[in-house]
Amino acid sequence: MASCLGIYIDKNIIKYAKISKEKDNLKVDAFGIKIYTDFQQTIDQIISETYSFKDQISVNISDEMYNYLYMSNLLNPKDLAKAIDTEFESLCVEKHDNPNALETRYVLVNDQNDKEKIKVIHISENKAKVTKLLQDFDEKKLETITPISLSIPNIATLNQKENVMIINMEDETTVTTLVGQKVYDVQKIQTGAKQILDAISSKENSYLKAYEICKNTTIYTMEGRNLQEQENSYLEEIIPTLYTIASQVKDIIASSLTKINKIYLTGTASVINNIDLYFEEILNGIDCQILKPFFIEDSPKVNMKDYIEVNSAISLALQGLGYGIKDINFNKKKFGEQLRVALTSDVTIGNSKGKDNGKNKININISAPKVKQWIRRDFVGVLILFALYVGLVEYISYEQKNKESSIEKTRSDIKQQISLIDSDKDKVNSKISEYTTLTTNLQNATDALNDKTTYKNAIPTLLSEIMYIIPKEVQLTLVENPSGKKIVINAQSSKYEQLAYFKALLKSKGVLDPNSVVSSEAVREGNVVKIVIEGELP
Repeated sequence: MASCLGIYIDKNIIKYAKISKEKDNLKVDAFGIKIYTDFQQTIDQIISETYSFKDQISVNISDEMYNYLYMSNLLNPKDLAKAIDTEFESLCVEKHDNPNALETRYVLVNDQNDKEKIKVIHISENKAKVTKLLQDFDEKKLETITPISLSIPNIATLNQKENVMIINMEDETTVTTLVGQKVYDVQKIQTGAKQILDAISSKENSYLKAYEICKNTTIYTMEGRNLQEQENSYLEEIIPTLYTIASQVKDIIASSLTKINKIYLTGTASVINNIDLYFEEILNGIDCQILKPFFIEDSPKVNMKDYIEVNSAISLALQGLGYGIKDINFNKKKFGEQLRVALTSDVTIGNSKGKDNGKNKININISAPKVKQWIRRDFVGVLILFALYVGLVEYISYEQKNKESSIEKTRSDIKQQISLIDSDKDKVNSKISEYTTLTTNLQNATDALNDKTTYKNAIPTLLSEIMYIIPKEVQLTLVENPSGKKIVINAQSSKYEQLAYFKALLKSKGVLDPNSVVSSEAVREGNVVKIVIEGELP
């Protein structure tokens, strides 16, 4: 029976799940979540608690980068691999990245928009981060290191005729699109559960308590808000973040030519109650469901929510057990490295009379008259293999030198063009100083005039915009423009969440600059909750 311990690592949270496999049967032996400060101590504790000292371990990489390349489907595998490497190196030159500092993997899929093209999902990670991860798991059976965006589909129930999107809301959010059970696109959204947990933990001074608050929080759609009996003082931290994620997902769907039939929600933020209904409302009725591991039966005896919390860890464990996309392991041993180990073993040919110096020498006696013919054939095979290996090394070295020469030539041309640009820039700068004084005087006069007229109609325009977005249960008692772009709004409502929702709309609809909007602590006076919202005009 094979077992694998999946460990998903975020900045403050580690999720783990140990999965065992016997034939086609999968079983969750242990799982949980740890809020940690000492990473190494926490990892050792998880391995000890799950008795995984001899089991293989599967973890995720973080901060990986995704690029998309498009190739002709007429290329043979060898030429395709060279073309992908060349395109990626060119991309690195454009971005001023060093391709030698990056560990890369890629996935090939058929381009849905052009039948003659192959779409390459290219993943790259800083080698230093991969090395650091290997050092953190030194002397442990770390076998697989994979991106969570490509391993999370391992646990989903997929239909060949459906196009599915998996939104994994961990510290940051990954959006994985699958067409006919195959990964077709991966997008990363920087906003995620981390913003929610950081905001709540700053009030509660506890990351664990912030996580528990999320689990016990229920959000409501517009139609169901009247069902909420008591206010939740943390909706202000939760709703804007979820709205940002849902809005960006909506943009991703709109920009794609692929029709999405179903959306799965998973990750830390998915523990918030009714989040599927909230996303479904914003995404115009697309079927949204909480992602459940396909092999765990939903029954009264099973608390499915506990398993859903560690979906990321379960998917990594399945990756270690052989599920999912192959060849995306950033810890994969190369054939050449294994071959070098075999060829560097000491071999003594003939009858050895020397002492064994502890080098585990292999004695092959080919001079014995009764040696078997198959031993001779194996020895000749080893020699041929060695010759092929040497030839392969020489060929790779030759190709590497050619590639380095080509890159150096490109770099030289770029430097020459930069030099010409700098020369032109100096000529332009010499003329700019002649006009600086006149421009400054004109600008000062213009600014003085604009300051008098720019915000003349600020309040009427603002009230017109607010009229279309303000919730029915929110009342405005004061709107003023004290200076410049600054706007102060005094609002009140019988329900706190209506005020939080109104504030989120001011941000998302662009009525006020989203980065400038702040609010005071809500104050209840009788049956009315009052709040002051400040911000700047966009």
